[in-house]
Amino acid sequence: MDLKSVIIGSSMIIIGIIFVWRSEWFFANFGRINFFEEKMGYGSSRFGYKLIGLIAIILGTLVVSGLWGGIFMGAFGRFFGGLN
Repeated sequence: MDLKSVIIGSSMIIIGIIFVWRSEWFFANFGRINFFEEKMGYGSSRFGYKLIGLIAIILGTLVVSGLWGGIFMGAFGRFFGGLN
């Protein structure tokens, strides 16, 4: 675990928390997310912003803890076999 991973992961966690906490602000300023509106019904853009934030929080936690590389290679290692 190095300083770069801690800074990047912490930034991702903070951005994710802001997305979850202020989803109404993002909705008012950036508008609807058409994918969520079409697939999940009217009013789902707020849920989309919260989901984006939650994914950023989870990925940031994996980066800070140093587990991101192992999980990425475990899931996609067969496609990127030359990276081992």
